[in-house]
This record gives sequence, C-alpha cells and structure tokens, in this order.
Amino acid sequence: MDFSSLSIILIGSTFGLLLRIFIQNNFKKSIGFDIQNTSIVNFLSSFFLGILVSLNFLNNEILVLFYSGFLGCFSTFSSFIYQLFILFRKRKYLKLFFHYIEVIIFSFIFFYLGYFFIKFF
Repeated sequence: MDFSSLSIILIGSTFGLLLRIFIQNNFKKSIGFDIQNTSIVNFLSSFFLGILVSLNFLNNEILVLFYSGFLGCFSTFSSFIYQLFILFRKRKYLKLFFHYIEVIIFSFIFFYLGYFFIKFF
C-alpha cells in the first residue's frame, strides 16, 4: 500500500470517526422500543454501503476513501459486539436476542434501501 492510499484512508476514517462520535453523542430515538445510538450508526453505515455497492466505482481511490476509510471507521461492529456482551453478562438474554435481531435485520434493510435508492434514481 502506497502513501497516497494511506492518506486517503486517513482522510476518510477521520470524517467517519467524527460523524460517528457526533451521532452517538447527539441522537437517541424511541419508536416503541429504544434504539441504541450505535445501532443508528450501523443502520446509516449499511445504507451508505448499499449506495456504494450500487454505484460500482471503477476508481479505486474513491472506493478506498469511502469503503476502507469512511465506512471502516464510521461503522461500529465492535461496539455492537460489546453491547451484546454486556447484555449477556447481565443475563438479559431476551434483550440480547432482540437487540441482535434488530441490528441484523435493520442493517440489511438499510443496505437494501441504499442499494435500490441509487438504482431507482
């Protein structure tokens, strides 16, 4: 990997991290049940990934900027796993199950929406 690729990843990851921290600190939604801030980030990340996949970039630098840089730092898979672990340690198995299902299903739905949003327009 050359210096320009590393620079591109650094730029993308910086913006991904800043946006993730902003969302995690400023948003909390309740629609019949609580949605964790990290879940909101994962849903948005899945939506952006769907858009990125549907655009099918030929330019490798743009792909590295958004996929490896921005989305790599913006998505919060490790935070999701940590939340599951905390629920497991507290023996809240039903909450753990529903949180897992919520994130997996909604992330796939948002990926699908992002993908077909671009294909539709």
